[in-house]
Amino acid sequence: MTQRRLAEVAAKVGVSEATVSRVLNGKPGVSDATRSAVLTALDVLGYERPTQLRGERARLVGLVLPELQNPIFPAFADVVGNALAQRGFTPVLCTRTAGGVTEAEYLELLLEQHVSGIVFAGGLYAQKDASHGHYQQMMSRKLPAVLVNAAIDDLAFPRVSCDDAVAVEQAYGHLLSLGHRRIGAVLGPPDHVPSLRKLEAITKQGGADVEHAMFSLEGGQAAATKLVQRGVTAIICASDPLALGAIRAVRRAGLDVPGDVSIIGYDDSAFMTCTDPPLTTVRQPIEAMGRAAVELLANQISGNAVAPDELLFEPELVVRASTAPVR
Repeated sequence: MTQRRLAEVAAKVGVSEATVSRVLNGKPGVSDATRSAVLTALDVLGYERPTQLRGERARLVGLVLPELQNPIFPAFADVVGNALAQRGFTPVLCTRTAGGVTEAEYLELLLEQHVSGIVFAGGLYAQKDASHGHYQQMMSRKLPAVLVNAAIDDLAFPRVSCDDAVAVEQAYGHLLSLGHRRIGAVLGPPDHVPSLRKLEAITKQGGADVEHAMFSLEGGQAAATKLVQRGVTAIICASDPLALGAIRAVRRAGLDVPGDVSIIGYDDSAFMTCTDPPLTTVRQPIEAMGRAAVELLANQISGNAVAPDELLFEPELVVRASTAPVR
């Protein structure tokens, strides 16, 4: 902090510049009341708190999600929110919507609230062609953060991911065991990193007829309609809503699931046991992933060094009634 700003804060609180300096550097010899007054003065004057003092006032943590329509995201928010509360943090939920507040704008809002850190799930870091400038801003400010699921390579944040390659191996192996050879896949957009990982794994398994789609039921239906027209007998989908769209596409074509076409989802989000037919899917271990994300974030907030590595969690194939032996 410049000498002028130091003097401004000192004048606001009615203490010496040396006292303000001791507070900012975390030095002893300052009463709690004075320390609190200095930090409040920083907030009032619009100056950024030092990293180690950020968010002390309310212990807020941002939780930034892409949407709430896919049931996996509210479920993840529930896990992370509970884990944060157990550690004395208050989650601030931010949800991106089409035409609404952007991820970068949410970051500005969270910085204004002096959050202690941020957990991102399914953010723009997973899209190669998206703007990533706000992540660089976070890195320059050394704001504690954790990214959930696969990200572009040049972001130095710890990551918690479900292993996309293992998910494909499980789904593909299940379909092969049922005799399927004409296998299709509905993945996310072409620049979506988790989908690219799944595509690479599909190629290693023996390939598939691949369509890319937006992550929605309608996107899944449109992509699966093309695959059904090309004669696939099974479809691997990159999310449960995509799989529900694929089931609708098969039925609109006058065919049966799983009699004519088998469908596999990904996530095992809420109510997939209640669909018709109950959905075979690959379960993300969101409980373990959410708790790991909070632990990594809490360690950073406490000042402990956390390597910017990716923790890979093992998914689990859940076989229900949307897959069957090929006719």
